[in-house]
Amino acid sequence: MKKKNLKKMVIYLVLTGMALVVMFPIYYAFSMSTLTAADSYSYPPRFTTGKNIIENYVTAWKTVNMGRLMLNSGFTAFIVATGKIGFAILAAFAFTYFGDFKGKFFFFGMILITHMLPLPVRILPTYELMKSFDWINTYYALTIPFFASATGTLLFRQLFMTVPTSLSDAARIDGAGPMRFLFNVLLPLSKTNMGALFLIEFNFIWNEYLWPLIITTTNDMRVVQIGIKMLLASEAQAAEWNIIMAGTITAMIVPLIMLLIFQKTFMSGFSLKEEK
Repeated sequence: MKKKNLKKMVIYLVLTGMALVVMFPIYYAFSMSTLTAADSYSYPPRFTTGKNIIENYVTAWKTVNMGRLMLNSGFTAFIVATGKIGFAILAAFAFTYFGDFKGKFFFFGMILITHMLPLPVRILPTYELMKSFDWINTYYALTIPFFASATGTLLFRQLFMTVPTSLSDAARIDGAGPMRFLFNVLLPLSKTNMGALFLIEFNFIWNEYLWPLIITTTNDMRVVQIGIKMLLASEAQAAEWNIIMAGTITAMIVPLIMLLIFQKTFMSGFSLKEEK
């Protein structure tokens, strides 16, 4: 018994140490966001909080119109996450319940291959496509190119394959069509996976920087990650790291709220429950 308790204590100590290592940069950023400009350049660095917290956060908020940028990021992330889930569910449903149609495995393989192509590889053709649609500097360009999701399609396909075929047979006997079976049976079974995927995709789009930087041309369409870069002073001036860190901490608030909301759903969506 003592050996078992000692093992648990060691595990908890290791996990606590790892958590402190992960959280330390966040604490340091918050600490710096409360200092004066002079104190942020002090050496050795200060790890205690200062008294300029309200002034720094107000300055960061007003300097780059942070409210507008967070609204753009939140709207874009919500639309993309919702769109990804919708298209992924429909694609997974087709690959699972519409039989062995011609080219089924070929098309599924092509979807998985797109997952291996990073965004920089697709930037030029995607930009030219958006330009041909006259979508530059619009929400269409910020959202629609991200709707396809190989990860979501694979996730829901694997989930639907675990559903007993007797359910679909019973629904067919009762006169339920494919879409009714999808909405009444499969979607209720997919709530945890939908919540987990929504959280992942929301945070991914919220942190996106390169594509919004290229596709937007006005400050009203910029996103919060670009706003943090805008807080950096020009080369002729020293960067005010206390203001930059205040903007960074502000940008973390929405993803943190989303994590707290979907934490339980996220954990259950990717956990394996032991059947008894």
